[in-house]
Parts: sequence; C-alpha cells; structure tokens
Amino acid sequence: MIFDVDGVLTDGTLWYGSAGDELKAFHAFDGHGMKMLACAGVPCALLSGRKSAAVTARAAELEIDLVFQGVDDKLGVFREMLEKKNLKPEEAGFMGDELVDLPVLTRCGFACAPREAPQEVRSRVHYVASAPAGRGAAREVCELVMRAQGSLERAVQGYLA
Repeated sequence: MIFDVDGVLTDGTLWYGSAGDELKAFHAFDGHGMKMLACAGVPCALLSGRKSAAVTARAAELEIDLVFQGVDDKLGVFREMLEKKNLKPEEAGFMGDELVDLPVLTRCGFACAPREAPQEVRSRVHYVASAPAGRGAAREVCELVMRAQGSLERAVQGYLA
C-alpha cells in the first residue's frame, strides 16, 4: 500500500520555520495503522512529489523502507516499485489526493483518497475516506485493507492478550 504524503498523511498545510525549514504534522493514528498493516503482511511505501527531512524521519520511525520523495513522475516510480516487489499494478494500492496522483490512482488495484481531495480525484477512486487527511484517513484505509484480509480482528486480539 502506497501513500502520498502532503494532503494524505498530513492535512496538506505547508509549515515553514524562520530559517526556511519545513515542518510537518503527522497523526499517530495513521502511523500506527501503517505499522499494523505492515505486520499483517502488506508493506507500506511513501511516494511524494515534495522532499522533506520530516518525511525521512517519520518513515524511519515507522520502519518504512520504500520512500520516494521529490518525485515528478509518480507513475514511473510506481512501476519501478512494482517491478522491485514483483507485483502487478492490480496488486498494489495507492492513496493520493491531488491531480498529479491520477496516473497512479487510475492504474493501481485499490485507489483511495481523503475526503478533502478535489472532486476530479474523488470521482476516480475506489474509496474515499471519511476521516480527514492527516487525521486518520490513512488509518481508515489501513483498517479497511486489514478487514478485507481478515487480519484486523487478529491484530486487535493481539493487543488484548
């Protein structure tokens, strides 16, 4: 499962400090959802058009190895990822929020978007999250995938043990 960053894992707001450093706010719900999904056997990846040290740090914290930033050609990188993982496009999911994400969204097996995405994006995906971007939308998608796999309840039971 591949996630865009700005507008998916964040609310899309771009914060800049006085020295020009970029700050991002990530929600713990989304990060934990990605960790649970990975533990259920679905690797997660990040694919972003922007480049940020905050994304690098967050990916490392979540133990996400497939991180692609500063990408102009998301479809090309998507195809490279598939080849590296020996997957077909229909075996991969992508959550994006913007028009630049459409080339991947229209070719992957499970396309999803946060509710804030433009109508032109929302109308072309399989699933639109009800939770807001950067505040649980990615977690919602992770749980949806796990529920479809039958692995969500096992994960929940693991916390009760």
